[in-house]
Amino acid sequence: MLSVKNVDFGYNSSKTLSNISLNVQAGEYLAVVGESGSGKSTLLKLIYGEFDVNNGSIFWHSTPILGPKNKLVVGHNFMKYVAQEFDLMPFTTVAENIGTHLSNFFPKEKQKRIKELLAVVELEKYHSTKVKHLSGGQKQRVALAKALAKQPEILLLDEPFSHIDNFKKQSLRKNLFQFLKAENIACIVATHDKNDVLAFADNMLVLHQGKVLLKGLPKDLYKQPKVPLVAAFFSEYSIIDDTIYYAHQIKVSEKGSIKAEVKHCYFQGAHFLIEANSDDEIIFFNHPTSIKIKTSVLLIAKKDV
Repeated sequence: MLSVKNVDFGYNSSKTLSNISLNVQAGEYLAVVGESGSGKSTLLKLIYGEFDVNNGSIFWHSTPILGPKNKLVVGHNFMKYVAQEFDLMPFTTVAENIGTHLSNFFPKEKQKRIKELLAVVELEKYHSTKVKHLSGGQKQRVALAKALAKQPEILLLDEPFSHIDNFKKQSLRKNLFQFLKAENIACIVATHDKNDVLAFADNMLVLHQGKVLLKGLPKDLYKQPKVPLVAAFFSEYSIIDDTIYYAHQIKVSEKGSIKAEVKHCYFQGAHFLIEANSDDEIIFFNHPTSIKIKTSVLLIAKKDV
């Protein structure tokens, strides 16, 4: 188990993180979300041992995670960290990069492992391609596979799909998180993307200005967003009578008591997102068809059952 207890950290006199505590079990996926500058990347670097904590402690089981003041070489064999800058060798092949730290004494096992990981990140046909010829998204997938090669007990991922196009992102998420579960690898992901969280994360931690704002099951935080910051992470929202509603929870109805005028209409594929004005307040709601600008509508807001 990873245990982070009462951790404080600052790059200078001001605190970047304050009183952070969390636990992650073997095989668990914890999503860390928050606005840019909230401390997500810094938290991952502290857990990896890249920095020294000012106060508090970090342990993986009984092993303390120490910073550069107490550990000359950053990192541990049981932990891998994939940052947004990829630690790859550009003039060697994809397979050679993935197998960098695998033993040459067992060549068959090594090649089997490389083949397995190439399938996870969907790069089988790039086995013999030099990394310098890959796109940014492909390099990110190589970095993920390389981190998994020696079967870490815990994996730290900072925006792991940020460079990957939407054509590959969905299947890659499924492959990766299913693989981590099957291998019982703990995982902490810093992300801005709700799609990294809702279908896959076991728990979710929300950072705001370097502090833990909320933590819990993703579905619980989604269904009952206590603050606008959480609602904004998941979807467009409106605040009506001090209650937060998602756009799909607000509908046009002849029985509606909320009078509004349509300002904008955005095609979203399965529906249109409508932006309307009600007493100088903006309301977002979904509608199956487009609505002309300046059309007056009556709306009803109802929470999901």
